[in-house]
Amino acid sequence: MVSAEADAHARAVLAKATRENFPVAPGFLPREWRYDLMAVYGYARLVDDIGDGDLAPGGLDAKYLGLGPAWGSEPGADRLAMLDAFEADLRGLFEDGRPAPDHPLLRALVPTVRRRRLTPEPFLALIEANRQDQKVRRYADHAELLQYCELSANPVGHLVLAITGTATPDRIRYADDVCTALQIVEHLQDVAEDLSRDRIYLPAEDMARFHVTEADLAAASANASVRALLAFEAERARELLSAGAPLVASVRGRLRLLLAGFTGGGRAALRAIGRAGYDVLPGPPRATTRGLLREVAATLRREG
Repeated sequence: MVSAEADAHARAVLAKATRENFPVAPGFLPREWRYDLMAVYGYARLVDDIGDGDLAPGGLDAKYLGLGPAWGSEPGADRLAMLDAFEADLRGLFEDGRPAPDHPLLRALVPTVRRRRLTPEPFLALIEANRQDQKVRRYADHAELLQYCELSANPVGHLVLAITGTATPDRIRYADDVCTALQIVEHLQDVAEDLSRDRIYLPAEDMARFHVTEADLAAASANASVRALLAFEAERARELLSAGAPLVASVRGRLRLLLAGFTGGGRAALRAIGRAGYDVLPGPPRATTRGLLREVAATLRREG
């Protein structure tokens, strides 16, 4: 039985789905798919919130993970320890003899994991990505960033394909391109926010090439060098979206529309960044609903 407190807490985390660049679990999908996708989203969102220190005040997450009621409200609480506790709770889903998860968002995953016969690897990779965020603050080059995306983004695509029963080697490869592109797009939107956490996901090699310093990224608005760098990274993301676009054409029905939403959402976000003149420092440029629908329609035509 889930308490009213735990249910309200889980709903608050899931509400963040409305801020994404693409529809997480749109209403046109079958009910079971929607439930399973939101269960996975809730998991991924909570892991990111732990890694970013964005947990709700009051220490509820710490309480659910057995860390004590004051843990989550203490300044400088050890995020690595919380990630360890979260992983231990997660393993209750997959290992015989382990107690069932205590956290409500992990309990919500139980029917999804059983129904779709999911394996722990994608879930563990997302935890590892957030562990890396605590240790690695800068990336030397694009190759290092891609390795990070293999942990932080690509597992989500693997889970979507597993939930919908459509995973094949080719689709996984295309999904990796799309998910990595979406992660890069998010990094471009959130340059200022990431820097406030002492993280930079723009490769140092590229920053040097465009003569961009960390002080430039801390400015109120982007200078010409920062804009040129952002345009360069945005083009990389576009190329990845194009490389992964055959994923949409490889499926049919409502799943095709969902995957077009992911790809179109990335393209719409890139278009919004471009409309802002690649000046993301005042705040993340976001696509409008109309812009998203236009890009989804274009994706469906292109991949028809």
